[in-house]
Amino acid sequence: MNNNLLEVLRIGIFYDGYYFYKISNYYKYEHERKARISISGLHDFIKHETAKFTGLDIRQCQIIDAHYFKGRSSAREMGEKVQSERVFEDILMRENIVTHYLPLRYNENNVAQEKGIDVWLALEAYELAIYKHFDILVLVAGDGDYVPLVRKLHTLGTQVMLISWEFSYHNESGDMMETKTSRQLQEEVFYSVAMHQRVDQNSDDEYVRSLFVPDRSFDQARAQGQLSLKIDSPEALPEERPEWTSVLFSLNANGFGFIKDESQNNIFFHYSTLTNREFSELQPGMTVKYQLEEDKDRSRREGELRYRACRVTVIDQAPPGIWPEGVLPS
Repeated sequence: MNNNLLEVLRIGIFYDGYYFYKISNYYKYEHERKARISISGLHDFIKHETAKFTGLDIRQCQIIDAHYFKGRSSAREMGEKVQSERVFEDILMRENIVTHYLPLRYNENNVAQEKGIDVWLALEAYELAIYKHFDILVLVAGDGDYVPLVRKLHTLGTQVMLISWEFSYHNESGDMMETKTSRQLQEEVFYSVAMHQRVDQNSDDEYVRSLFVPDRSFDQARAQGQLSLKIDSPEALPEERPEWTSVLFSLNANGFGFIKDESQNNIFFHYSTLTNREFSELQPGMTVKYQLEEDKDRSRREGELRYRACRVTVIDQAPPGIWPEGVLPS
């Protein structure tokens, strides 16, 4: 045997897909960075972090398997968002990530919910750890439901690294939104990385910078395999609603904007309702078609029926230098 050959540390990565979806959207629309997470950058960060705490050369830390688990709407419910889903799947394939999807289920209020994803992830992770002999298994997750998996992996001699975030922000309705990491999960793993702290406290570190997709066009990012998450909204939108056509009136960097409609004092829309574009691609003056749904929070506050746009689709680009009357790009 050649003694110059380096021993390889075998790394497996398992993504809780909806958890990662929320993280990516937070950094794109709520955090000051206004950028999505790069999957290739995250993998480089994981290899660097593994090398650092094991004392090995980064060349010895190799990702030999990666899996992504998420609930997904049917193609009929997704409509034009099938294209965005395919773009993201292309990115996952380029990073050698195996995808696992379960159909979303609906509660009595017709709200889509993920069921069984954590169980499926845990079973696959445990079985693959046995057959592929992972030295390190990386969980990109935050749910305490994964604690039994971590304990089982430790009995195999597989050490678990946890990649997780904690943050809070106010959504467009003024409600506080929070993402927390289970304290028990953090205590059970061999090594826990608080990513929100790394990002905010080490902004000049090259591996932290590489965590985010550079400011570039959608096509450039897609071509280089770095565009991260743009997935369908978890709520199904009824296809039988009538469609309206107008132009984008104004945009806000926090991921929302207004569609021109004088009768409604303009129509609010959120980035999650877009079907065929990234929010960063939009410009005032673009022609869109959209459906309306009740804005329940505004209706309750104002005491009368109010609407917001849903299922927003760009159907025509804005003519160069031409904007809706009296509106400048924000």
